[in-house]
Amino acid sequence: MASVTESIAALSFPTTSRFRTSFSRPAMMISQPAVSSYSRRGLPEFKGLKIQSYSLISFASTNSRYPRVSKHSGRVVCEAQETAIDIPAVTDETWQSLVLNADGPVLVEFWAPWCGPCRMIDPVIGELAQQYAGKLKCFKLNTDDSPSIASQYGIRSIPTLMIFLNGEKKDAVIGAVPKTTLSASIERFL
Repeated sequence: MASVTESIAALSFPTTSRFRTSFSRPAMMISQPAVSSYSRRGLPEFKGLKIQSYSLISFASTNSRYPRVSKHSGRVVCEAQETAIDIPAVTDETWQSLVLNADGPVLVEFWAPWCGPCRMIDPVIGELAQQYAGKLKCFKLNTDDSPSIASQYGIRSIPTLMIFLNGEKKDAVIGAVPKTTLSASIERFL
């Protein structure tokens, strides 16, 4: 049976006669080619996040048993030019004051954190909040946290976006739709 150092060496370095063991490399440790499968197929590659400058942190001071043990740590950095605006949340307690008693039109997104399409439409709602700042108030209602309001308005699927004017529901858009569709609905009530 191979010792621990031989196993580590077999995983860290190419197999040579000096470090040959009876163990094979796990599938996840096999090195991959530098070219990803996306670029080989001619598909665009996601480049919004990257690992920034690795630093070597030594554990010698905290663990004297293994003085040369070190860990690479890096930070993941988003290189997006603009970040999404955080839409304020509305709850059972604030529904009356923020939505029903509001002056002017109010857009409410009914969503849940586990909903994929809700996450897709979130940046669009942020853009609309910026575009119509001062003309339209935008809020998000988590249907898991406030199920009574969701059932009161007959929300059966999310994301659902509703436009309220003077406390009355005027329009509803169901699903992750394009920004142009939402803009057309909003424009009718401005």
